[in-house]
Amino acid sequence: MCRFHHLFLILAVLHPLSAKSQIASNINAINTQAAGEHPPTPTASATKMAVPEGFAVTLFAGEPSVHQPIAMEIDDRGRLWVVECYTYEGNYDLKLYDRILIFEDSDGDGKFDRRQVFWDEGQRLTGITLGFGGVWVTSAPNLLFIPDRDQNDVPDSEPVVVLAGFSTRARHNMVNGLRWGPDGWLYGRHGITDSSMVGTPNTPLGKRTRLNCSIWRYHPTQKVFEVVTHGTTNPWGLDYNDHGQWFFTNNVINHLWHVIPGAHYQRMFGDDFNPNLYALIPPTADHFHWDTLGNPEVTDNSNRKKYDGRHDSHGGGHSHAGAMIYLGGKWPQEYRGTIFMCNTHGRRVNRDRLNREGNGYRGSHEADFLLANDPWFRGVEMKYGPDGDVYLTDWSDLGECHDRDGVHRTSGRIYKIIYNGNHESASGTSQTPQINLASPTELVELQLHSNDWYVRHARRRLQELATEGVNMDLATSRLLSMFESHPKTTRKLRALWCLASINAVSNVWVIRQLGHPDEHVRLWAVQLLAQSTEDPSTIAEELASIAVDEPSPLVRLYLASAMQKLPPYLRWGLATALVQHSQDADDPAQPLMIWYGIEPAVSLNPSRALALAKSTLFPIIRRHVSRLLASKIDKSPEHITKLLQAASQTNTTAVQDYLHGIAAALRGRRKIAALPAWLPLIKQHQTPQSNPRSDLASEILVVFGDGRTIESLLETARNREADPTARRQALRVILDSGADGIEKTLLSLRSDRIIGAEAIRGLAQYPAANVPRQLINMYPNAKHDHRPAIIYTLASRPSYATHLLDALAEGTVTPSDIPAGTASRIANLGDPKLNERLAQHWGSVRATSAEKERSIQHYRSLLTSVPPKSDTSAFRPNVISGHKVFQKSCANCHRMFGEGSEIGPDLTGSNRDSVEYLLDNIIDPSRIVPRGMRQVLLLLDDGRIITGVPIREDDHTLTIQTADRLKTFEIIAVQRREQQETSLMPEGLLENLSSQEVVDLFAFLQSSLPIRKPLTTAK
Repeated sequence: MCRFHHLFLILAVLHPLSAKSQIASNINAINTQAAGEHPPTPTASATKMAVPEGFAVTLFAGEPSVHQPIAMEIDDRGRLWVVECYTYEGNYDLKLYDRILIFEDSDGDGKFDRRQVFWDEGQRLTGITLGFGGVWVTSAPNLLFIPDRDQNDVPDSEPVVVLAGFSTRARHNMVNGLRWGPDGWLYGRHGITDSSMVGTPNTPLGKRTRLNCSIWRYHPTQKVFEVVTHGTTNPWGLDYNDHGQWFFTNNVINHLWHVIPGAHYQRMFGDDFNPNLYALIPPTADHFHWDTLGNPEVTDNSNRKKYDGRHDSHGGGHSHAGAMIYLGGKWPQEYRGTIFMCNTHGRRVNRDRLNREGNGYRGSHEADFLLANDPWFRGVEMKYGPDGDVYLTDWSDLGECHDRDGVHRTSGRIYKIIYNGNHESASGTSQTPQINLASPTELVELQLHSNDWYVRHARRRLQELATEGVNMDLATSRLLSMFESHPKTTRKLRALWCLASINAVSNVWVIRQLGHPDEHVRLWAVQLLAQSTEDPSTIAEELASIAVDEPSPLVRLYLASAMQKLPPYLRWGLATALVQHSQDADDPAQPLMIWYGIEPAVSLNPSRALALAKSTLFPIIRRHVSRLLASKIDKSPEHITKLLQAASQTNTTAVQDYLHGIAAALRGRRKIAALPAWLPLIKQHQTPQSNPRSDLASEILVVFGDGRTIESLLETARNREADPTARRQALRVILDSGADGIEKTLLSLRSDRIIGAEAIRGLAQYPAANVPRQLINMYPNAKHDHRPAIIYTLASRPSYATHLLDALAEGTVTPSDIPAGTASRIANLGDPKLNERLAQHWGSVRATSAEKERSIQHYRSLLTSVPPKSDTSAFRPNVISGHKVFQKSCANCHRMFGEGSEIGPDLTGSNRDSVEYLLDNIIDPSRIVPRGMRQVLLLLDDGRIITGVPIREDDHTLTIQTADRLKTFEIIAVQRREQQETSLMPEGLLENLSSQEVVDLFAFLQSSLPIRKPLTTAK
């Protein structure tokens, strides 16, 4: 058997299977898309594409030669390696297998003329790159290495597991994408829907690295794995610019983020693993690719808060895949250094310009580069090749991550975008390069090439040769000369990266570069020193020394980043220097990067932390230090004393920072015994009039049980002549504290125009026999936002819900008055009698799978059928009426055209032109529920039952996102906690809508322009 096996391998090498025979043998290309649904031909799709003048799109490969291309890489010989992912279908079908194909265009006509299968035993393949004698692929739960050291395009052995522990439950948020960095590390991506525990196969679980939405990296020779950044949603594109600055593309919340090592970015949902971050870094883009405000009079696209209402003009939607910063050397100069990304819902390629701003970058919108004009277009990845033109992969299907209309596995295309303008190709380019055969000195000379494809491949090849023990003396000498004498910064950096990759320079040499006149060289010296494990004390001293007078905001950003690589006790000097640069105080990233660096050291050395709070010119650092120290109040109350003393010795602005931090630390706590010294130190900041400093002092005093302050706040809340903002703040503080004996006050305020609704909601905290009847009595004549508040409170506990269902049975309350989310809350109370009455008078809260499928079929027919004009009984869509239904049924959680809440995703940029997409997510919202979005049910000690998604938890408090707001509870008040398998979005949203209302709602959800309020004419 062994001899026959080897014979087969020899025959395979000598006689590779023809394309036709391999296609015929592909048993994985099984369509589940509805019969009759298929894309245009590959050639027709290429013809439909619109690109700028001077460009053309040709078909490099299409079905049946390629299917489901999810990732690609170009090897050192200019050949295209493509991953076909057959296993993905929303989840993964492990009865099927994924493949890796090799395409070659030997005559340079832009079309492949040779194709072969490299490997056909993969599953969950989502990323590929090549190097170090083989092929690297992401294949959850593993990062695999497939050896092919003799480069004969046949695996030398079974794949080797390099990293293990990537989640297999993350679905379309699976680990994905591989790219070699300028520093010699291998970079990858991971989405938000599930967490992974990653390490080498021999790493015990307790020592592995936890991650979800993130950028990560692995060193191929040091065998070190680490997370580079945390946050966002589902990164699916990653590239770096001429200066080695990484950027990645993302989905749903924003599309562009600057990679700052150690950064923690804003997330689609949930909180960071570290509860002490307190704030997260916003996106890099100054715009969205969808309309967020819906104001047609505003056309300025330079500010991401201003849009013109034309959804299509912004880029097409919120789903993005692929990232290419063009450095190919052939296209016009205006494209060099700009980032391209595929837009799923917009069926196009977006382009952003990367501009320096503040301590980092800002991404500004450029005109969309390519319009596919094909509803099947699903661009996944773009890469420029050795000739300077660009390959573009197209998954080619009607659905995406949330659909369930089947998978069209027999389609897939690879296009080539060619520039035919008046431009001479860069010298030294070739359709069939042989980087793999170049000598070290030849590889060094390629660092001067105008096409970064040669630069990157040559650099990685130099690293490989150095690892293999090849003599690099001549190469090192030439690289040092290039670094010292070349006038261009980019060439100096290329030399520097090569020197670092082949371990040709010492820390002493790198430290000297901290004084280099070019900011980018200094920045990279900081990065290289930060990742060194040699002599951390000396490195910390050197970094702190240059931080004092460092003129470059970008270098200061990377100095802040470097703190996280130092032992906590060595971070103080660097932090102390950086917080003196007042010009950085308002940067969206720099203050937070400093905080992320110093946070682990605060609890280890409170005295130095307090000194930092006193000396800093960054208010956010003072607030966060105060908050972290104040959170230790139970074990170290002396921190509160020192913070209050510091506040009493400083100016008004700084006082507010200290109080802000203390109040934030205590928020959610109901009552804490105060030391006698604290109250006078706090009361000195109270004033008769409401202002931020006084309000914070009152909030703290309430937690400390100061009766005089509580009574004063109650008086403010009761005073209808007082400032409305002050009244709202007073009532919020009282309710958050759980003050006793205020039921009568809340009832007396229930009709108040300003705070009545909040008072009614507050009654949910207080079980009282007379409350339900009084609320129901006022319901018929209730105004403002009082009605929803009454429904909310009556659904908060079983004894109250009984009265609500009585009112429903009597007709005082109608089924349409009770939102689907509130009905779900009643069902979660766990009372069988209540559930029986709820089903009788409101409807089913949780349908079976069969019922949901029937419901989808019913509404599909209602929404897609086209009645004849003569049918006067047919339901005609009314967008204005649909807008009203949206406001009542959807806007509590979702935004569209800038209107509504941000609890759930913004719907404007979603795939809402698809009826299937909308029906699937509305009727069966819990079919796919990421772990971080699953609800918990809390039974509180006051009898309330609360459901929501956990957002943050520390030693004392739990914060959850309910269907309408964030709520924080003391953990000791939670008597029972049950994990649910349901989404925050309730089922039954359409249950109590008429057919006309459903048609109207969908008309609005699928509209391209927001609803305008009618203009009033002056009389």
